[in-house]
Amino acid sequence: MLDKKATDVLILQVAPLTSVADYLVISSADSDRQASAIADHIEGILSRSGSKPLSIEGMRSSQWVLMDFGDVIAHIFRQDVRTHYALERLWADAKRIAVPGEPRAAQPVATPRPVKRKKTPTKTKA
Repeated sequence: MLDKKATDVLILQVAPLTSVADYLVISSADSDRQASAIADHIEGILSRSGSKPLSIEGMRSSQWVLMDFGDVIAHIFRQDVRTHYALERLWADAKRIAVPGEPRAAQPVATPRPVKRKKTPTKTKA
């Protein structure tokens, strides 16, 4: 993926949360053409090693390409589509696995909550 300039690559270990797959690999591309090139690259490398995909969806539009390799499902998104669907939020409880060669992502900053202030008693004139 990184060979084809995939960005924001994230590996999520979802095995404890679902029986669909053990890992989700999520990445971004700057364009439909780049998403297609990344998917072709992944398919070529894994096919040469004997791992053929069970299914590939979305190659025609290439805005969101889903590649199912059984235990591993790869999602290649165009950046704006990834933001829209926000799979990272959907799988927020999944363990994140470090990706060699990818800069470590900063932890999300917690949104500060408004502070409730105690009301001070007002003095009334008698």
